[in-house]
Amino acid sequence: MTTVVAQSNYIFGLRKNVINNICFIDEHTVIFPAGNNCVRYNTDQKWQRFIPGTENSKGMQAMALSPNRRYLAVAERGDKATITVHDLQHEQGRKKKIQGVGDLAAEEFVYMDFSPDSKYLIGQTGAPEWMLILWLWEKNKVLSTIRSSVTLPVNQVSFNPNNNTQMCVSGFAALKLFRYAEGALKQSNAAKIESFNLLCHTWMSEDRMIAGTDTGRLLVFESGDLRWEVNFASEPEESDRQTDKKLSDAKAEGQPTNSRITSILSYSKGFACSCGPGNVFLFEKSEEKDNYQQTREIRIPPDPCSSDPSQATLQEVCTLCISPSEETLTLTTNGGQIYSINLSTAESSKGEPARFEYLSDPFHSKPITGLSICIRKPLIATCSLDCSVRIWNFETNVLELYKEFQEETYSVALHTSGLFIMVGFPDKLRMMNLLIDDIRTFNSFNVRACREVVFSHGGHMFAAISGNIIHIYSVATFEDVLVLKGHNRNVSAITWSLDDSRLVSCGEDGAVYEWNTLNGKRESESVLKSCHYTGVCILADARTIFAVGTSLKEILDCQVRSEVSDKDVDYTALAVTRSGKVIFIGTSSGTVRAIKYPFSAHNEFIEYQAHCGPVTRMLITFDEHLLLTVSDDGCLLLWKITDKDGLCLRRDKDITYTEEILVTRADLEEKNQHMLELKTRVDELKMENEYQLRLRDITYNEKVKDLSDEFIREIRSLEATIQVMTTESERREIAQQKATAEDADKHLKELQDLESRNDQKLLMEYEKYDELERRCQLMQEEYEQRLVATEASHALVLEELKNMHEVKLQDSMKLLTKCQDEARQHTREFEEMTKQIEEDGDLEIYEIRVKYEKRLQKEKEINVKMEGEIGIMKKRLNSLQKTIDDKSADIEKLKQEKQKLHCMIRGLEDDIHGLEKAIAERDDTIHDKENRIRDLKCMNQELESFKFVLDQKIKELQKRIEPYEIEIKEMKEQIREMYEELERFHQKNIQLDLTVGNLKLKVKATDKEKRKEMQKVKDLQIQAHRFKMDLHSCMAFIQDPKKLKGSMKKLHSRYILEGDKVEVADVDTNIQTEFFRQREHLERTVASLKEKLANEAEVHQKKHIKIVRENMSLIKEINDLRKEVRLLRTRVYEYEIQAAMNKRSKSRGAARGEAREAAADPEMPSQAAPGAAQSFQGASEAERVVRRNFAVQGERISQPQLQDAHGQGFFIAPVSSSVRLPPLTG
Repeated sequence: MTTVVAQSNYIFGLRKNVINNICFIDEHTVIFPAGNNCVRYNTDQKWQRFIPGTENSKGMQAMALSPNRRYLAVAERGDKATITVHDLQHEQGRKKKIQGVGDLAAEEFVYMDFSPDSKYLIGQTGAPEWMLILWLWEKNKVLSTIRSSVTLPVNQVSFNPNNNTQMCVSGFAALKLFRYAEGALKQSNAAKIESFNLLCHTWMSEDRMIAGTDTGRLLVFESGDLRWEVNFASEPEESDRQTDKKLSDAKAEGQPTNSRITSILSYSKGFACSCGPGNVFLFEKSEEKDNYQQTREIRIPPDPCSSDPSQATLQEVCTLCISPSEETLTLTTNGGQIYSINLSTAESSKGEPARFEYLSDPFHSKPITGLSICIRKPLIATCSLDCSVRIWNFETNVLELYKEFQEETYSVALHTSGLFIMVGFPDKLRMMNLLIDDIRTFNSFNVRACREVVFSHGGHMFAAISGNIIHIYSVATFEDVLVLKGHNRNVSAITWSLDDSRLVSCGEDGAVYEWNTLNGKRESESVLKSCHYTGVCILADARTIFAVGTSLKEILDCQVRSEVSDKDVDYTALAVTRSGKVIFIGTSSGTVRAIKYPFSAHNEFIEYQAHCGPVTRMLITFDEHLLLTVSDDGCLLLWKITDKDGLCLRRDKDITYTEEILVTRADLEEKNQHMLELKTRVDELKMENEYQLRLRDITYNEKVKDLSDEFIREIRSLEATIQVMTTESERREIAQQKATAEDADKHLKELQDLESRNDQKLLMEYEKYDELERRCQLMQEEYEQRLVATEASHALVLEELKNMHEVKLQDSMKLLTKCQDEARQHTREFEEMTKQIEEDGDLEIYEIRVKYEKRLQKEKEINVKMEGEIGIMKKRLNSLQKTIDDKSADIEKLKQEKQKLHCMIRGLEDDIHGLEKAIAERDDTIHDKENRIRDLKCMNQELESFKFVLDQKIKELQKRIEPYEIEIKEMKEQIREMYEELERFHQKNIQLDLTVGNLKLKVKATDKEKRKEMQKVKDLQIQAHRFKMDLHSCMAFIQDPKKLKGSMKKLHSRYILEGDKVEVADVDTNIQTEFFRQREHLERTVASLKEKLANEAEVHQKKHIKIVRENMSLIKEINDLRKEVRLLRTRVYEYEIQAAMNKRSKSRGAARGEAREAAADPEMPSQAAPGAAQSFQGASEAERVVRRNFAVQGERISQPQLQDAHGQGFFIAPVSSSVRLPPLTG
């Protein structure tokens, strides 16, 4: 047999028509059906483990996972349906097969479920029987069966999670409860829901269930009775018109579009249900009893790679499952996709519905029609009838790229470089580029409905099938190089030889042709009209050809050399290793067979369970490590090819894969531009954050300083308060000592009085104790006498009863023996009489038999009565014995009571001593506590008075502080805003100053160059004038050639120098080029600055308006202050005049002189009042600072912006916090 082994390595796909097709084994592992396997997939480490299906089955129908997550039940269709239970914790995957019931030939099980303790399994068969079967599955024992429905379909069965014996069955117009009791399933209740079709249900508690219908209704049942319902099917809103259009399109295609509730899942917080296409709602328990409220909506996201992204949102949910920790919710759809979401992220998303994500990768949802690989990259290309082309990576097992089109795709071929792809559409064959994130068409060929396209091994040509014609195109020129005609019917498959010199084709007409790709001639042929070929392959020797159809044929030199066939299945695809020693064949049943070549006499093979539909394509990777198979079930399966020791097959030369990708120039420039914008944005954010941090440091330092000053003041005030309280406490301590001495004398007297009273009470208690002791002694003697008398009477009664019953027993025994003797005597007589009358007729025998049977019955009844009387006597004897025992127990109780009384007496004596001690201790405690209470009362009064004083002070301070805090807060906020605005303007000014400085420098340089050129022009004009004068003087020697020649030489030597021999044209050209370049640079700079300035002005327009308003209020305040300053100046001036008048009255002579000087000197007021000038010097200086600040800030804002903001032509910025006005002193 062959030494090559194929092992399932990885699979891409999902069986969407399997009931309950996804389950969580643990927190990070799910299990789902794909092909004809159950796949265990780890979501963290991305590995897969396979549980293959059984042989000769028609595919899986349903799955069920036990509550302890250890056992998996898989139901498979067939001539007789079977259920296989797999132990998921067993390393070898131990399994147990369960058959149906005896003669019940069920073809399928539509639903299964495990009991809460995982010991029982319930299964629901399909039409027409609709039998409900209960197994003790570990022993493969059928416990009971019952018909759950007559004709209407059943959709789900389930166990009560709190009761192993209760089950629920739901379907069309039915919700029935069954109970397993007395070895049979019995219907216990059935809800009346004739108008509903229940698609799913779940248990919320022991007697409460929630079910979903195909009309979008949630029904709540309690104990099998309908309690209330909720309708999800509401009319569409205006915002959903586009979705409604998509739903109508889906309806036209035959898809379910109404708000069907297809799956319900319960968990600890509530339940989740799918309602309508792509929607899942979460319900949680509300505060009200037994009520639920909707908390979250989760939707399936649109597919950005599809031609219609919203089509993905119309998928219907098939199955919901949740992880053991209830953190991850996973679902499958009727589009063959698996989605999941973390419920914590779903709860954190506020406002908008949460979105599902793909659990692994998006899969094909319809049959796969094309498969291809390349040499330079580890890529697999597939196409499907779902209008999509997908690129997979078989090294990382991920989906690299995919795109959905508006038309179906029939074939696909990857170029050897892995950068291009050919895709066959109904109208054309298109060549596309595989970009980094897209598949784009760049050329097309007029080949309609191309079912097969293959690149040559060199990549310079490709062959495409169009019906019964084969076209060969050049990849370099895109020209149709050859057209191969010869097949009478459609061509099924083509393949290239290793050197690309031969092309082999096979078709539905039973012909296999070998073509020469250089001249298009047919080299060889093999025709069998009875065979319909579906696949062909050629070995490395270019002579041996293998073709598959109804059988596998080896063709050598135009002759069928050998054939391998199977009556049960047809062969649909094949692949051969490079060495040609092993051939892999795909069958119509979905299995893969490995056959050794050359063929053995018995045609031995190894068969692997792969797909649930016919295998459509098969390939082996160029490194011969993997076998690839695709099928009509939409799954791509990767097989690892190893030898018998589990090692990969070796090649003479290792293959290295490249990593280059295609990117368009526009995409690259766009990404670079985006990166540049992000980089600049990051720099701006860094600067802004640094500035914000500096501002915060400043504010925090100010706050810390204020708080430290405030705390120091409070500490000093508290120290003074403590000093006052210390002196007050010393004074009160002296007063307390005096009061304590007085109280001690008073309590001493009270203590003596209490001792005398307690002595009297103690004597009375002693007398009472003596009286009780005497009574107790009398009672004890009386009880002893009664006890003796009772014992004697009980003994006599017992003896009498015993004698009487013995006599009765003897009489009964005698009577019994007598009856037995009589019975024996009668028996002997009966036997003698039967011997004598044996010859009599049957009638007499019958009468005698009846007579004696009656007598025997009477005797038996008498014996029974006697036995009953004996039993009664025994019962009476037992009752008497029990009475004696009760009396003995009473005696023991009396003795115990006596002992208890003695113990009570001793306890009372001890209690008396203890009470005496307790009285003494309590007197001391009372005395101490009274002293303590008195001290505490005094201290409490002092503290209350001090508290009242402190409360008043605190209230006063709070009243003072509150307005200051509010004002300080407002001023700080205003100052902060002013600082921010000032900083922004400062940065703008710096940038503009730098720009203006650069421009000024450039203008200066230009002016300097201009002056130099002007100076050169002037020098040239002067020189030209001199030259004219000298030339005019030379004209005087026009008649004398020698002198003229000499003067001309002098003229030449004077004006023509060696350094002046420069190509002026070149210099002028360079200067002009540099000038244009500088001018263009300056124009671009000015344009960018204008654009930035316009953007900044537009962004800060609103802030400028706010500042304008603040400035207006500040202008008003400044105007008011100016008025006050003028008023104060006038008053001061009047005061100075008055002082001068007073001085003038004291010295009239001096006053007249000063008055004349004042009248003559106009600056007299300022000289006469130097104190007033000094007092207002600070005010005038502050006014000048404010004006200067306003003028500077006003220059930074353009005049049109101010007019738009406030309708006036002036602007004043807020006063900086660093400018402080000096106080006005009169």
